[in-house]
Amino acid sequence: MAAPKDPGIEHGFRSGLEDTLAEQLKRAGVRVAFETIRLPYVKPVKQQHYTPDFPLPNGIIIESKGRFVTADRQKHLAVRAAHPDADIRFVFSRSKSPISKGSKTTYADWCVKHGFLYADKSIPQAWLDEPANEKSLAVIAKFTKEPPKK
Repeated sequence: MAAPKDPGIEHGFRSGLEDTLAEQLKRAGVRVAFETIRLPYVKPVKQQHYTPDFPLPNGIIIESKGRFVTADRQKHLAVRAAHPDADIRFVFSRSKSPISKGSKTTYADWCVKHGFLYADKSIPQAWLDEPANEKSLAVIAKFTKEPPKK
């Protein structure tokens, strides 16, 4: 006859305290029901600020990235949602880097998927030569003490 399963293994406990409490409930004649309820909630919204690296005089905002971690990607999606007129572009050390270990998705792939322009190692001359983006300049002017000069 097989030995009874350990409640910690059977119920997926992650700590000794959970195991101890399950044993206490069993001794008290209470059926052990571990993590059987899922209560949805929304994390409170917290005001955050993004400080771009280089606002250009034509309204393009340059963000330079060596590493582009999950938190950065989430932040830039939130910034885009909050300021859709801001023309934010990335300059990566290496846009072909995977977004995480073992992922086939690169920084470049992520940018394409989310509609961000990007370059490697330097700001393309074409970006510097672009005409003024008035909508992006308005975003910059609203949130800076000293907007870039045209």
